[in-house]
Amino acid sequence: MIEASSILKGNGIRIEQEYEDRLEDLLKSCRANLRSVDEELIKRAFRLSYWAHRNDRRASGELYIGHPLEVAKIYVEQISFDDVGVAAALLHDVVEDTDLSLDFMRETFGESLASIIDGLTKISTAFETRDISKAENVRKLLLSMASDIRVIFVKFADRLHNMRTLGSLPAHKQVKIATETLNLFAPLAHRFGFFAIKSELEDLCLAYIHPEEYEEITSGLRDSKKERDAYVDEFISPLQKRLEGEGFSFEIYGRSKNLYSIYRKMKRQDKPLKEIYDIFAIRIVLNGEGTKGKEECWRVYSIITDLYKPLTERFRDFVSVPKSNGYQSLHTTVLGLGGKRVEVQIRTHEMHEIAEKGVAAHWKYKEQVNSDEHEMDSLLTWVRDLLENPESEKASDFVRDFSLNLYDEEIYIFTPKGDLHSLPSGACPVDFAYLVHSEVGFHCIGAKVNGKMVPLSYKLKSGDQVEIITSKKQTPNPDWVKFVVTQKARSRIRHWINEKRRKAAEHGREVWEKRIKRLGLEISDPDLARISTKMRFPNTQQMFFELGSGLYDVNDFLKAAKGILKDEELEKPEAESLRLQYESFLSSAQSSGSPGLLIDGEVHTDIATDYATCCNPIPGDSVFGFISKTGAIKVHRVSCPNAPNLILNLADRIIPVEWSRQKDVHFVSALRVMGEDRVGILSDLTQVVSKTLKTNIRSITISTDDGVFEGNIVLFVSDLEHLRRLIDRIKRIDGIHGVYRYEEQSDENSSR
Repeated sequence: MIEASSILKGNGIRIEQEYEDRLEDLLKSCRANLRSVDEELIKRAFRLSYWAHRNDRRASGELYIGHPLEVAKIYVEQISFDDVGVAAALLHDVVEDTDLSLDFMRETFGESLASIIDGLTKISTAFETRDISKAENVRKLLLSMASDIRVIFVKFADRLHNMRTLGSLPAHKQVKIATETLNLFAPLAHRFGFFAIKSELEDLCLAYIHPEEYEEITSGLRDSKKERDAYVDEFISPLQKRLEGEGFSFEIYGRSKNLYSIYRKMKRQDKPLKEIYDIFAIRIVLNGEGTKGKEECWRVYSIITDLYKPLTERFRDFVSVPKSNGYQSLHTTVLGLGGKRVEVQIRTHEMHEIAEKGVAAHWKYKEQVNSDEHEMDSLLTWVRDLLENPESEKASDFVRDFSLNLYDEEIYIFTPKGDLHSLPSGACPVDFAYLVHSEVGFHCIGAKVNGKMVPLSYKLKSGDQVEIITSKKQTPNPDWVKFVVTQKARSRIRHWINEKRRKAAEHGREVWEKRIKRLGLEISDPDLARISTKMRFPNTQQMFFELGSGLYDVNDFLKAAKGILKDEELEKPEAESLRLQYESFLSSAQSSGSPGLLIDGEVHTDIATDYATCCNPIPGDSVFGFISKTGAIKVHRVSCPNAPNLILNLADRIIPVEWSRQKDVHFVSALRVMGEDRVGILSDLTQVVSKTLKTNIRSITISTDDGVFEGNIVLFVSDLEHLRRLIDRIKRIDGIHGVYRYEEQSDENSSR
């Protein structure tokens, strides 16, 4: 192997001064952020990593050791857990990318650090398959978390640095990694309370998935910064004087919300950036600790509401009732100068560190927390709960539910005895029943909310007191899946349904085998497969399920089966005809390739292509190809509403495509237009589009309400630049308030 002792001491290797300096910066950061530091452990890990990666470079051309150093720095400064995690961050790629074995790491650094590296290696292997939709890959992530929480901590740091340096990779890899990050790692960071990491991941993802919107928001914020800063200063000034006069020790500042949250507001409210007003918040961080700090939060809240009128419906108390990830703060929205809404957050320094660094900060303050209620224990319980009954989950269901449950806003529910539980917003009594205990969920027959009977689909609200009524005769209703929102409830209900189907199918097979045995018949499994296909069953399991459930009489089934087997020979000509039809279809499809696309970097005129109607891509858009079931390639925009699902769940059918140069080809696109409902505005609109810019209009739909109109224009454009010229010119029409590119939110199945 190698002379381990020599390498670990730094003998026999020459380390460039730049990286020696970066190691020293890392150690300084460790001293400032960690409770204790084994500097020799970190130095040994660095030396081995430097030596192991000595011949490796990243896509950017930088020596590879720069990556683990940056991952370790992120781990120290934004997670701040412990020195073993720092060493693991430095070594996280060694086993995967070099000749050093896990056994060597175990002998050199011990079992604890080796187990973290093992978990990180397994995760990397899983995600390199390019198919995150496989539930098994997500479960590997969860299993690694359950074995040692530092695995996911290092993975967060690794993913953040990869996102920061994503520009060095090809475009199709950028989109794949950004989509994966936005749909899994960012919400998972949110669930762990790593707000700073979650926000940066989201913003970086936005830059690659929706680059136009990213540029619009960043340039808009840049242009309005001076005005925004002046408003914040004017708002803070009287508040700061009052707090100083009352003797508080504090920091107060304004902060812009992260770009992705602003993007979501624009989409949700269907408004441009200039009409989104709550894009910043005022934060007050108090130096008081413990009970005194909580009391100071409430006193500061009282002072704020003396100075500014509060909007009581926007008040949130996360100090008395923290979020499930440990987040604590008072949130209030007040009417500031000029009647603008301003959000104010009030928290102590300890609460702020937990808000930014999540559950890792709990460990730092653990001497103040009852170990039975420790946040990390709660999260590990949550992880282990997700892993129960994995065989009952379809991959797509598991990943979807897992991702959705990470981001949900929370509500707080009381039991009849006064115990407090948190649930995602939108949860119903069945979700609550399964939260209490799986058996309570299985036998749930009704619910009382605040003493009154409600439907099981009733959407609970924060502060509700819920009593679950059970019956031993009750079993889960498959319809419950339609309205439950928690992963636990969905998983348990689906597991029960699948078990019921499996038992019914087993019974159906027994009924069938008894019947043919009594008649002295022999029908093989291949024969059964052909019978199920002829009878339009998706598979033999479904066929036996319907037999076992009494949906299909066994005598009728036997009669049909005999007829199919008897007539099979007669049907061969029909099968041959279908085969010839299919070959003819393929032949015609291959002649319809698009000269406007490069597929895998080459022009292919023998491959059928089509443009997805869910996003209407045009030359200039960032696009990718999706191989449909017919073998044709459907082209989608990277920002297509269906892109995340296709990239994550059907990654093996994604293919890189790009536009080639072409002339005299036009594409369908659509614009959303809003403005004043004045006389002649429609005429002005069509004049600009049709005559001034010589663009053909396919259709216009307009609706008006209370002096305002909005509508969609479907037209033919040559490329993205043509569309941008249209948008810029339409914006100059008197009375037009907004012009946006528009696409229908169609189901992703339409592109399969």
